[in-house]
Amino acid sequence: MKVAVMTDSTAYIPKDLREKHNIYMVPLSVIFNDESYQEEIDITTEEFYEKIKEADTLPTTSQPSIGYITEKLESLAQDYDAVVSVHLSSGISGTYQAVVTAADMVDGIEVFAYDSEISCMAQGFYVLEAAEMAKAGESPDTIVTRLDKMKESMRAYFMVDDLTNLHRGGRLNGAQALVGSLLQVKPVLHFVDKVIVPFEKIRTRKKALNRIIGMLEDDAKEKDLRVVFVHANAEDAAIELKNDFLEKHPNSEALISYFGPVIGTHVGEGAIGICWYTK
Repeated sequence: MKVAVMTDSTAYIPKDLREKHNIYMVPLSVIFNDESYQEEIDITTEEFYEKIKEADTLPTTSQPSIGYITEKLESLAQDYDAVVSVHLSSGISGTYQAVVTAADMVDGIEVFAYDSEISCMAQGFYVLEAAEMAKAGESPDTIVTRLDKMKESMRAYFMVDDLTNLHRGGRLNGAQALVGSLLQVKPVLHFVDKVIVPFEKIRTRKKALNRIIGMLEDDAKEKDLRVVFVHANAEDAAIELKNDFLEKHPNSEALISYFGPVIGTHVGEGAIGICWYTK
């Protein structure tokens, strides 16, 4: 059985890495004043952060249409028997459900849609694992079983400088946003049951980052990890965190990734995330 691997743009896997591992991608879009840009295709992350500084209002975001996904699956059906398709959490986007719906409309290919229950490069970790297994000739069922195993140890925490975007985008409820604004906290956030919720409310950016690093360090003492430091136009800060971590834990792996346009719209510039799982 020939198995394809597909994801959406919010995994933020660089194009050269997608091409290297033969990963297919459907883009989400960011919309400025009725002008829509497919992320990773029509607009780069750097262009997005420049554009958002000039915008009078917060852009909106949208998932790929069922028609677009159907066309993608029909194209894959010409060369593949099955596709494992990994997507951002169904609790914050309808992309996963759109793939499930599109799968029923396409003949000639078996579609294994997978809800990562998360986003960004944590989602990307699942995609890269699936791609390596598909290349090795593993079946879709075996790949999905491995992804479920990864999910048991996957941890992801992030902090934002301002809760406004998450609240306005509907990704955080009003009461939580109001409390955060009043107290000027830098909340540590994470995913629970597929949605974003506060983990802890911390008063300063430095303390919030130290709290996340402390949890990472605790896990790294006991096992070798695969870690990603994710930033919203704050690459220097992410590199510093990565270098400090690897100096203490040389047996773990670490890389840098980013909050691209769609997720960056909601978390805002300056956000930092750290995600990891057991190798």
